[in-house]
Amino acid sequence: MTSAVAPAVPEVELSAADTRRIALRAQGFLGAPDRRGGVRGVLRHLGAVQLDTISVLARSHELIPYARLGAVGRRPVEEAYWTDTHAFEYWSHAACILPIEEWPHFAFRRRAYRNRPHWHHDLKQSAYDQVVKQLHAEGPLTATELGGAKNKGEWWDWSESKVAVERALMYGEVVCVERRGWKRVYDLAERAVPGELLHDDLDDRECLRRLVRLAGEALGVGTRSDIADYHRLKGEEFDAVVADSGLVPVRVEGWAKPAWADPAALASAPRGRHRTTLLSPFDSLVWERARTERIFGFTHRLEAYVPKPKRVYGYFAMPLLSGGRLLGRVDPAREGGTLVAKHASLDTPKAVEPMAGALREAAGWVGCDQVRVERVTPPELRAPLAAALA
Repeated sequence: MTSAVAPAVPEVELSAADTRRIALRAQGFLGAPDRRGGVRGVLRHLGAVQLDTISVLARSHELIPYARLGAVGRRPVEEAYWTDTHAFEYWSHAACILPIEEWPHFAFRRRAYRNRPHWHHDLKQSAYDQVVKQLHAEGPLTATELGGAKNKGEWWDWSESKVAVERALMYGEVVCVERRGWKRVYDLAERAVPGELLHDDLDDRECLRRLVRLAGEALGVGTRSDIADYHRLKGEEFDAVVADSGLVPVRVEGWAKPAWADPAALASAPRGRHRTTLLSPFDSLVWERARTERIFGFTHRLEAYVPKPKRVYGYFAMPLLSGGRLLGRVDPAREGGTLVAKHASLDTPKAVEPMAGALREAAGWVGCDQVRVERVTPPELRAPLAAALA
């Protein structure tokens, strides 16, 4: 087993406060929003925007630009991702929207899938060939249009055509070019990826070097596990390329493990306006629980898959970011024109006004004209929050 790489002796030592501000700026929460770059600018800046089936206020890939830019139109968000061959969907941190220019850098993962010896589903070559042939003749198509997505069994009981098209997506012969009613829309890569990008010429090392560098830039500063986790690389893959990635070793106050930083993040002090907003539980600022606790002293856990009696904060608890701190959470819902705060958990009385403001802004964004609060923790902050919302 390859051991973690010990960086060269760092020349830069960062305070905990500076590290937090660097992370916030790198993720687009410190400084003026890049409205000119818009949603596409957010995607390029982050390098990956996670997709998820859950929709409470909105789906996560809509919440990501909203948190950074404010109340951007929800239809323009979708158009920004999916028009003009600007992006593609692939496996990164999870299922993610990725900038199209990064297609060549996922060649290492496509090769790994092509060489994978075992799969959950068996697949006939004829079924694979039929899906590719149908897309060639008719595409783009959903799995339903390709012959049906499911058999009559449980969630993973995919039809043969669904298995085939998902395998083709992993191999890179097929691309998801948009989501339509949350269904993937597939097309051939030769039509969906610009010709100059449609290649697997880069070797694994070059792919990994690029993704480690991109992750370091998106995080600002991080440990081995922080940076590797961003695109779900293995620790030994990080070790193999970090010395050539352009990231520089740093020491961070209070961190027991070695860290690396984006040189551009160290070139100027992180200053500017802090966003006040609610974050998707799938926001890349809080992807890794250990990192979130290390930087913000804040425990974040998605409880959607936790049995209801065991939930502490709620089904889709959204962290509250304000003043560069994570100050609490709210589990939202919608009832007609009312945004319902099913459970607002505030870590400090200073979170009351920011929570009220964030709830009002979110309500307006999704077309609600009222906010109702059902439960507040601690209970003594219920009245102040109600007053702030009045």
